[in-house]
Parts: sequence; C-alpha cells; structure tokens
Amino acid sequence: MKNGAASSGNGAQNWGIWTKDPGPRGVRLERFGALEAAGGVAPAGWAFDSGDWWLEEHGLIMEKPEFPVPAARYLLAVLNGPREGSTCVLTVGADGGWALDSDATLYDVTHLPCRSGRYSGGLPSSANPRDFPVAHGAEMPEVPGCSKVDYAVLFVVGQEKK
Repeated sequence: MKNGAASSGNGAQNWGIWTKDPGPRGVRLERFGALEAAGGVAPAGWAFDSGDWWLEEHGLIMEKPEFPVPAARYLLAVLNGPREGSTCVLTVGADGGWALDSDATLYDVTHLPCRSGRYSGGLPSSANPRDFPVAHGAEMPEVPGCSKVDYAVLFVVGQEKK
C-alpha cells in the first residue's frame, strides 16, 4: 500500500479480485512438486500459471485473481481505526478511478496481516520456505529469478447488483 491515507485515486485497473477465498484453495510451497506432477492443476481445480503466479504471507501458492477488478460499487469491511467493525463503499470506475466513501482511507480497509505477491519468471520451487510466514507490515520475500509486485488485501463483503 503506497499511501494508506488515500481515500480516492487512480490505478484500480491494476487491482485484482478473488471471488472465492484463495487461502483454503492454495497449495503449500513444499507441495509445489505435487502440483507440477498433477500437470499444474491444484486439488481445488485451478490451474497454476508458471509465468504469473501468486504467493500469500504463509507461503501458499494461490490461484490468480480476476484482473482487472470490475467497475462496480463494493461494500468493504473497515478493519482498522476508530470505525473498525463497520463498512464503507468502494466505487471503482471503468477508467481505473476509485473512491472510498464515509471518509474511509486505504489504511482503514486494508487487512494488515494479509499480503500477497505476484511473481513472474522463476518458479515457487526457488522460494525459501523459511521466509514464511511474512511479518506483519513486511514486503513479500524475493524469489530468485523472479520479479515481484506486492499487493495489499481488502475484504469485500458485498457488491451492488446492477
């Protein structure tokens, strides 16, 4: 999260969304060999993409989220600050613009213990299992031979029907 104080901005075209919780569907790093032996198909049925893969803070290889997050209004859980336990609305525009209502900020709606990294090049077999779990607030670890982009995690609890 580059600016936790932000309540609006641009760049949502670079955001993804999981419509199913990826954690229970993930594959532990030490099981990557079994994932490869299964033709890249995880026990939960998703396909591993060796050119674009995801790790979460406990070392689970996860399926890719949907990109970009569709333009819509999303109900988010407020997870930090004085309004913790309430909700706010995130509006994502087709142009990649986004805005939070109710004076909420990215810090307010970010699940601070959760993080994920999007990796390209290399394979999860190069990751060091001792780098996990990732400490709260830390970046996801580098994986030899890979480029990486860190992502913060928001909890979507609903989406406005059109």
